[in-house]
Amino acid sequence: MSTPPMRTDTPGQAPVWWALAAVLGLRLVSLGLYPLMDNTEARYAEIARVMFTLGDWVTPWYDTHIPFWGKPPLSFWTTALGMAVFGVNEFAARLPHFLAALLVGWLVWGWAVQQSRQQALAAVALLAGSSLMLISAGAVMTDMTLAVGTTLAMRGFWLGLHGGEGQRQREGWLLFLGLAIGLLAKGPLVLVLAGLPLGLWTLFSRQLGRVWRDLPWLRGTLLIALLVGPWYVVAELRTPGFLDYFLLGEHWHRFVTAGWTGDRYGVAHSAARGSIWVYAWVALLPWSLLLPLAWWRWRRAAVIPVSDQATPAQTARTVAAPDKPLQRYWILWSLAPLVFFTLAGNILWTYVLPALAPLALLGARWLSRQADPRRVNRWLTGGLISSALVFAGFVGWLNLQPTQDWHTTRHLIAHYAALKTEGSTLAFYPERPYSAAFYSRGQAGEITQAAQLLTRLATPPLFLAVKTSDQDTLPPEVQARLQRQAEYGEYTLFYVGTGTPGAAPPAL
Repeated sequence: MSTPPMRTDTPGQAPVWWALAAVLGLRLVSLGLYPLMDNTEARYAEIARVMFTLGDWVTPWYDTHIPFWGKPPLSFWTTALGMAVFGVNEFAARLPHFLAALLVGWLVWGWAVQQSRQQALAAVALLAGSSLMLISAGAVMTDMTLAVGTTLAMRGFWLGLHGGEGQRQREGWLLFLGLAIGLLAKGPLVLVLAGLPLGLWTLFSRQLGRVWRDLPWLRGTLLIALLVGPWYVVAELRTPGFLDYFLLGEHWHRFVTAGWTGDRYGVAHSAARGSIWVYAWVALLPWSLLLPLAWWRWRRAAVIPVSDQATPAQTARTVAAPDKPLQRYWILWSLAPLVFFTLAGNILWTYVLPALAPLALLGARWLSRQADPRRVNRWLTGGLISSALVFAGFVGWLNLQPTQDWHTTRHLIAHYAALKTEGSTLAFYPERPYSAAFYSRGQAGEITQAAQLLTRLATPPLFLAVKTSDQDTLPPEVQARLQRQAEYGEYTLFYVGTGTPGAAPPAL
């Protein structure tokens, strides 16, 4: 099955391009405009900072003495490389993930453009404008790197079978490169998210023989082993116990045991089973509102394929035959993470991310069948603009309320840096947030027990950041010695010592 020839542009695309450029430009500029957020983003940025500081590119470290067994290193490698180039800051930590999002978009564009530029533009617009992609395209986490792997693998499989003569061999190898990226980004989960739709499509289409014959399975598996195997082996040798925790804990209990208590690095994310479908609806905003509305508005319009060069009958014959199997393939791909995580008890909305690329391709295919491309482009432009405005408002809100320190301690750490006296240290009670570790460059301490406070207060000066909700639980003799300095978000900063601490707090 060969790929249909690309059809030319349709009118009214310029506003979509401008809106898309505005969304991407806004996301790029915003990377350094707001703090790293607890818990996920600040935690992974701190792990990358420690990796960069220690120069240990094998073992991700949760702290300088605690190995992080929760995820493979690929996303930490990219984040640490960003810091090596641009320094330890928010922009450097987020830039690699923004570039990964651009790579996902480029893969989607290159696939859809073989149908038409209008369809490719619609697919990229739907992808870029979705709330989850817009937020994730610059959030420090492992999910975007996984999305690169799944998108690469799924595109490589299809075009390795159905691409043009010069395409098939090259794209076929991308299947195995994508799986290797997924294994280094998040682990064996990629084998499920890609293998499930690939296997089902192969069985339903009865093309097992062709799939085996036309793709380099043996050499591709060897490539995966060469790219992935050495790190897994060395990681286990460096910190024994990694494979047991990672394979059983992270890839079994995390998904099937609600409220799993074996998490070494925090608390498992307990959610009602089936919540992934609600997360998917939120992840697709504003399109999950606009596209049903568009369908309602257009339901009486004639649904015909669009082409500027061919007649409707010619275009229909061109796209209908190869399109049906391809649409089934995209449907299976988009359903794989949603169905797989339906029964999971510990999930986040970012688990929807691998489904966004096929959903964008399906949405673009549906939009390309509408009679008036100008109308489609107006809807795409409106959706992109609304996404940009909401995101800009969110970033603006964060910067207009710095003393709130919403899910971060950046401003509290800056306040301490301005007030600190010679010999003073900073400690958090009863737990140190990940952002505090990052912004203090690992210098902020942690006091977890009230009894430890009495011992530590015996050697002032000390700045103590206490979780506001825990202040009343402090022993009276501790409360009597605390000099309140400021409140930031969930924490109140106190000083213990003689006299008045250092300089005035920084202007915020």
